Amino acid sequence: MPTPMPMPRARPGIRLTALFCALLVAGGAMAAARDKDDKKDDGAHRFAIIGHSFNGGGEERLKKAIDETDGKSTAFVVVTGIKGNGEPCSDKLYQQRHALIDDGKRPMIVLPAGSDWTECRNSAGRSNAIERLNRVRELFYGDPSSLGARKLSVTRLSMSPRFRSYAENAHWSVDKVLYATLNLPANNNHYLLEAGRNSEYEDRLVANRFWLNRLFAIAKRDKLEAVVLFSEGDLKALSQPTGLRALLRRAVPENDGFAETRRQVLALAQKFPGKVLLVDTAGQAKGVKPAIEWRGNLGHLSTGTRPLEVAVNPAAKTLFRLETP
Repeated sequence: MPTPMPMPRARPGIRLTALFCALLVAGGAMAAARDKDDKKDDGAHRFAIIGHSFNGGGEERLKKAIDETDGKSTAFVVVTGIKGNGEPCSDKLYQQRHALIDDGKRPMIVLPAGSDWTECRNSAGRSNAIERLNRVRELFYGDPSSLGARKLSVTRLSMSPRFRSYAENAHWSVDKVLYATLNLPANNNHYLLEAGRNSEYEDRLVANRFWLNRLFAIAKRDKLEAVVLFSEGDLKALSQPTGLRALLRRAVPENDGFAETRRQVLALAQKFPGKVLLVDTAGQAKGVKPAIEWRGNLGHLSTGTRPLEVAVNPAAKTLFRLETP
């Protein structure tokens, strides 16, 4: 039986060349896949909003809402309010809510609601609003970071010497989007009809005016694609008349606590080249589902008590997309 001929052995140089080429091909494929993923996820992120959920459920509803957001891959969660109107304005309650929110797994940004302080009364039945607001500021806004297991660095208005009291106003960025909170209580921005009792409102109005100008200056300087403003109260910026109707309406005196801030936001948005999204938790009419509405570059989203998610993708045609539960 003839002996089989041995197979020719490849020379070492040829083997090394073939292995090198295979590695190049594999490496190129992996790099291309990474580039594709990077382009797909470049700047894309999500955030969640928990609306005022204390009316009829209190702490349990808040805990449930936080638990729902814990399992999501959100960059941060904005929580509006720490208590309801019917709950006590006590340090004990404030501290309990601080511990509950701080236990969240995601970065938790707390936005004050009117029920946290505007309706608070002392033992004599007199308004204790300013003292309680200052206490909330001490407990919730003492650090340059969010609450939650994962911290998110924020810049507070209180870093400006002139406005050291206004630590609740904060801003932070995720990729090319600037986010910020604005203390605008839903009860007409805490504007009081009684003469001579609006010092808190007037002082906060000055602070908010400075804050808004600063935010848009930062967004322009850094060439950001969008500014997102969170507040409890609805500025009703998209429902304002234009043209002749606007001129006629300006001639009518109003006790609208949001009027000046609304005019400022409209003017700043008009000059800003990117998108401006206003997010409030005043809520929609019964039976109306939350939705993002736009007029030019100005958008508005009013949430309810259930947590909502917003997907942000600069590479997509729609920068902000509401994720319905």
